[in-house]
Parts: sequence; C-alpha cells; structure tokens
Amino acid sequence: QECSPMLGELCKKSAGDDVVTTVPITDVKPDIFRHLLYYIYGGEVPDGDLKANAKDIIDAADKYGVANLKLEAEACFVNSTPITIDNMMGNLLDADAKNCALLKEAVMDFIVENGMEVYEKISFENIPGNLMKDLLSPMNRVKKKDADGESGNHLGIMRINDLRRKLDEKGLDVDGSRETMIATLKENS
Repeated sequence: QECSPMLGELCKKSAGDDVVTTVPITDVKPDIFRHLLYYIYGGEVPDGDLKANAKDIIDAADKYGVANLKLEAEACFVNSTPITIDNMMGNLLDADAKNCALLKEAVMDFIVENGMEVYEKISFENIPGNLMKDLLSPMNRVKKKDADGESGNHLGIMRINDLRRKLDEKGLDVDGSRETMIATLKENS
C-alpha cells in the first residue's frame, strides 16, 4: 500500500469481511494499468513502452499515487517530446493539472526562448494566474545568467531537477509543484 495508497484503499477489506471484491478500473487502459502494477511490484517499464505511453502513464500514476513512476514518465516525455507552438498550451495545462513541474518548466523555457512567436500566435486568455509565477522563473534565470554569467543558487530560479536533487539529498518528497518544492526546502533548511 505504501507504493500506491489509492490502490491500497480501493482493495481494502472491511473488518471481518472475507468476501473477495472485484475492483473495476475503467479509467485506465489495461496495458497502462499492467505497467503501473508491474512497477509497483518492483519491475521497470521498458524504455520503449515508457516513451510510447508517457502521457497515459503520467495520468495513471498521478491518479493512483505512484509518484516515482509519474516522475520517470514525465522525464521521459520531456526528453522525447519537443515543445512546439501547437502543443505548448495543452502541455502547459496538463503539467499544471498534474503537478508535472519538469514539463511545466520545459514549456516555460519554450515560451521564454520563443517569446515573440508565442506572443503573436497564442492566446493566454484562459490561463490560470498561478502560471505567471512559473513563467517568471525562467525569465529571471536568463536575466541573472546574462548579468553575472551563472544562474546562481536562488531557489526561485533553480531548475526543477536541481530542486528535486536538493529534496532527495534531504530525504524529502520530490513530487509537487515548484512552489511546494521551494516551500519544503525552506522549511527543512
């Protein structure tokens, strides 16, 4: 149950209940759920399957609380999927909804690198306001790097991988939004 609290709760028996209960899983494709269970029981999702199904695996792992699989699938998706004008908004909203900080960072980096084209072609009318702070991080990282040749150690402009590395070194949870990771690091320093 520690690997997936959500699945543990679904399968939990009532006190004194010896009846085998069927738990319908209708919101995840069978192959994706098979990967999820295999991972929970100590297996690794083959790279090709992870790459081909990264978005579905992220969704399932997020839904059932399998954080490490979600992070692996997110990293695979970010490394194998170029961010474009056509997919950036969908990726940004998905990343925000699922707390995929690495994917959100990749989209924000794309926005900063392609600012004028994004400005001309994308409407930000329905974008949640909380994403503005996420956008400021790569903008300030670029600005600071231009000013002194390095990005520095300020938590607010650190890359997601660096924040996750710091959290991991302290034995803390590495899943969550940029704000959550920064707050956790500040609380534990």
